[in-house]
Amino acid sequence: MEPEDGLTDEERLLLTTTTVVCSNDSSASPATRVVILSTLVAVCGSYVFGSAVGFSSPAQTGIMNDLGLSLEEYSVFGSIMTIGAMVGAIMSGKIADHFGRRMTMGLSQMFCLLGWLSIFYSEVSWLLDAGRLSLGYGIGVLSYVVPVYIAEITPRNLRGAFTTANQLMICIGMSVMWLIGIVIPWRTLALIGTIPCLLQILGLFFIPESPRWLAKIGQWEGCESALQRLRGENANTSKESVEIRDYTKSLHQLSETRVLDLIQLKYAKSLTVGVGLMILQQFGGVNAIAFYANSIFISSGFSSRIGTIALVVVQVPLTLIGVLLMDVSGRRALLMISAAGTCLGCFLTGMSFLLQGLQEYKVISPILALVGVMVFKGSFSLGMGGIPWVIMSEIFPMNIKSSAGSLVTVVNWDIFLVFKHIRLNYFVRCKVSTRD
Repeated sequence: MEPEDGLTDEERLLLTTTTVVCSNDSSASPATRVVILSTLVAVCGSYVFGSAVGFSSPAQTGIMNDLGLSLEEYSVFGSIMTIGAMVGAIMSGKIADHFGRRMTMGLSQMFCLLGWLSIFYSEVSWLLDAGRLSLGYGIGVLSYVVPVYIAEITPRNLRGAFTTANQLMICIGMSVMWLIGIVIPWRTLALIGTIPCLLQILGLFFIPESPRWLAKIGQWEGCESALQRLRGENANTSKESVEIRDYTKSLHQLSETRVLDLIQLKYAKSLTVGVGLMILQQFGGVNAIAFYANSIFISSGFSSRIGTIALVVVQVPLTLIGVLLMDVSGRRALLMISAAGTCLGCFLTGMSFLLQGLQEYKVISPILALVGVMVFKGSFSLGMGGIPWVIMSEIFPMNIKSSAGSLVTVVNWDIFLVFKHIRLNYFVRCKVSTRD
């Protein structure tokens, strides 16, 4: 018999997932100490993500000199992490659903820890590449499970801000590697990279599992216990508990989907939004700025060291501002402002090189390049960096969350890999032209 509202169970489940944020049931839910602690432990994985991405730039000269690597060999070392991340992203949803969010983060950090130690002890290039591959696999899984775990443990009114902390810690991890990498040897830098891995592994023993995952596998007592612990001993969790229970019962009436099952009209809107935002994030120019910031500064006649410090000073505070505004301004408004800012930053950077050929504008070209790069990074940090991950954790129904989340994460890493290959080819061409 057709329901009175004309919706099927799956359509109602999708509607529940996409509109539940607007509910007022828990609008006044506070951020308890357990929620804050759990988020801090989870975003240690985000810090590892950022430090892994930021490691290759300051370590380049030291690794090439100590191990005698050519520029092509080092570019392979930098790029191979993305291959590992793609493999990890493909498997991330199923692993998180099978083992749980906490154990998945722990297993991922074991791969990251192994990767950092392999890099630290490397005397030959293959061990260096193997460590980077292992590190990539770990952060590929973490890039999915961390925002999902945070979204599942936080109250709705705080979900956006807490999930965006994922991007904040990625920025901090990159920034710290860039700054301390100026004065610290690469082996020491790799050893420092193990610290957040160990912190998360230890911290996982003190935080609860996701109540929604516990409900999904039928552990109702564990779900209610974890929810009570997250919301506080004196908090009334009955409404949220009933909501999770009803939601999970509806979910069990539906079959678990595979990636190929996502090609259906009922999932078209959420998939278009999720995949589209990841494409926009990656094709917006962030990789060009991140990979070639030093080259941009040098080519424009500006100090690369001062430019790098300026980027760090800009991106971390603006990411923090984005976190604070996330649940105030809304996702869409902040995303539009951020996208407009990145567009302006690209325009100013391009104009700096266009004016470089004109003698009367040569003086302002370096300043314009600095302003353009800073505007881009600041705008990206404000919203484009974190909002797609927040939205990804919110828009998919529970029965497709693992498959759809893995697909979206793979798309992100796939485009990232494309830019890595462009970077590799760019280096090789530059070296060939130099020899000629």
